[in-house]
Amino acid sequence: MSHHHDDPICNDSSNEHFQNVLDRALVSPARRNVLRGSVGLSAAAALPMLQACGGDSDPTSSVPVETKGLSFSPVGKSLADQVVVPAGYTVRVVHATGDALDSSLAAYSGSGNESDDWARRVGDHHDGMDLFFIDASGKYSNADTGRALLAVNHESSADAHFFHPTGQTSGGVTAKKFDQFGSWDLKARPADGLEVRKEINHHGVSIVELSKSGSTWSYKKDSAYNRRITPNTVVNITGPAAHLANIKSLMVTAFDTSGATARGTLNNCGHGKTPWGTYLACEENWAVYFQMPVGSTAPDAKTVASRARYGVARAALSPTATSGVSQGWHTVSGSDQYSRWNVAVTGASSAADFRNEPNTFGYNLEIDPATPNSVPAKRVAMGRFAHEAAVYGVPVVGQPLAFYMGCDSRNEYIYKFVSTAVWSTADIGGGMAAGDKYLNEGKLYAAKFNADGTGTWLLLDISVPAIANFATYAFANQADVLVNTRLAADAVGATKMDRPEWGAVNASTGEIYFALTNNSAANRTPVTADGANPRSYNDPDGRRGSGNPNGHIIRFREQGSIPANAAAMAFNWDIFLFGAEDTSVADVNLSGLTASNAFSSPDGLYYSPASGIMWIQTDDGAFTDQTNCMLLAAVPGTVGDGKAITVNNSLNGATGKTGTFIGAALGDAKLRRFLVAPKGAEVTGLAETPDGKAMFVCIQHPGENTPALGSASSFAFESQWPGTAPGTQKYGPVGRPRSATLVITRDDGGMIGV
Repeated sequence: MSHHHDDPICNDSSNEHFQNVLDRALVSPARRNVLRGSVGLSAAAALPMLQACGGDSDPTSSVPVETKGLSFSPVGKSLADQVVVPAGYTVRVVHATGDALDSSLAAYSGSGNESDDWARRVGDHHDGMDLFFIDASGKYSNADTGRALLAVNHESSADAHFFHPTGQTSGGVTAKKFDQFGSWDLKARPADGLEVRKEINHHGVSIVELSKSGSTWSYKKDSAYNRRITPNTVVNITGPAAHLANIKSLMVTAFDTSGATARGTLNNCGHGKTPWGTYLACEENWAVYFQMPVGSTAPDAKTVASRARYGVARAALSPTATSGVSQGWHTVSGSDQYSRWNVAVTGASSAADFRNEPNTFGYNLEIDPATPNSVPAKRVAMGRFAHEAAVYGVPVVGQPLAFYMGCDSRNEYIYKFVSTAVWSTADIGGGMAAGDKYLNEGKLYAAKFNADGTGTWLLLDISVPAIANFATYAFANQADVLVNTRLAADAVGATKMDRPEWGAVNASTGEIYFALTNNSAANRTPVTADGANPRSYNDPDGRRGSGNPNGHIIRFREQGSIPANAAAMAFNWDIFLFGAEDTSVADVNLSGLTASNAFSSPDGLYYSPASGIMWIQTDDGAFTDQTNCMLLAAVPGTVGDGKAITVNNSLNGATGKTGTFIGAALGDAKLRRFLVAPKGAEVTGLAETPDGKAMFVCIQHPGENTPALGSASSFAFESQWPGTAPGTQKYGPVGRPRSATLVITRDDGGMIGV
């Protein structure tokens, strides 16, 4: 599907953008000296921390647990088709796209000639992931037992042409008009359905058992724990008891006329790991897989409005549409595993067709890796949007849990879910029952960022007058609010952000970080700049236009007790880092990045409890003329500990504001490039062993820019990694590029990065 660099904008509400917040901050004399970010070059003790943070009364909130110093030599920029890490580190592939989960399947061929439907193979586009240790009896353990379950998301089939001998019959997702099938090409997909089934089953989640021999981790074929959760896996629909009947009514389809279950998960990007030891697979760009064939019947106006706000394929809004996005899965006949992607009105009611099928996606899907026969659950109480990560705040016994979530699209929002139940360590290892306890009942909020460096959490509930009386969309009840969360956030006036992607929580301070990957000139101009999205400028190479092509990272701290106050209704924020090319002018390179740490489009974030490092991963299109995407290590610091930086958005003759605001200049000592990916690849998920001595990293879609074939016999490969990788990195046959999960260790057995 359409990849992240050019996600469509679905938010045309009048809500204030974060850029406007920053604009006011820039001209506020009181704010010029307090908008500070990251561990800058000035000492935290010299800053007016309490005043700068909006009246937080806890003076211990600015005292972090010290991160050990970064010990590795920075990796330089690289355009090589390999994974590059510092000297003294070893990289090995754990598994890659197409690897068999059991011995009944042939090994991956590298030619697209697999004749099975891939439901028992490792999926594609490796993304978010986590480790779940199990003891000798197979029960979840917080300790490293040398035996673990690795859960990995599989985001997309954007380069699905690699799965078939001569590429997709549809020609891939390109800007073509629809034919009578509503397909992207001049014919329907092959009638036997195998090509489509492969593409469907590449999505979802792979769970494999890992074992350790010495310092080497490998996956165990034929383990009883190995399984795939695909878009065809039956899952439960869950939510608040008081609203569950109404929620299920919105999920009714011909598959389950009660709405109690749905099928599968789709486009899982970021993830979360719960305190009790289950996995949250976040459904991100799920909206673009649905279609209405030309001449079909559209649903009611309210459904169309909901689809439009979520970006459900443009051609699924009107039967006369002539452009949109679809893989054409619905063109195969003979089974509802294909027809479910046709969301036109074809029956007498929603129980007779799949008009409600889009309502069954856009959630956090909870999975218990340690219980192979457990049924995954869609946690509707956490809201429906383009979920990108679900990270929990520091758990405190006797207090509710908070999960922080981003909606990954330009001009979308940051959310928080607060459980009704309070945390008990007795629930560790409690599986899906613990999930029912903490994730079905609670309150959902959207973030509002203020120019003075404070923020508030806005309740998303039908009792809120702004939601109950919203003119744009008439909410029927709280179930409608949870299923149409984006519209509810529009109603209360949440702050538009520059593509909120992954979040991470500093376990020593409780502070929350979010990657704001980028924005375009259509959404980011000097006039629309605000406190949390402060820059509007031209990409110096002209590759990605203007706006905020390099992105930044924001962080905030809940007001109240430290390290955690899940129920806080207010927070304090600053900006941690600004992405930029090191050769950019100072008004763009606000964090003073050098050749050793310049980066663009931050995407993945991970805080290491072992080393204290905040790891930053990139998914970029602006900087890739100089370097492939990367992984960087940063010393996190605390909110308000940076130095004042002046920004001038009056570049290239544009009219903009100039002022002093939060910014960070870490320097090479506190921010270094650790890894560079192969050509065309994005660096995605990250997990580590508790001692920090083994780090798992995903490499997604190497060779992404390889042209689709359609009918030719060979590809002009941008990459053939990992089949052509050097040394211990080489994995599998030489041929088509494959996404993969790596394990990285230090040759001397030490902790990664420090």
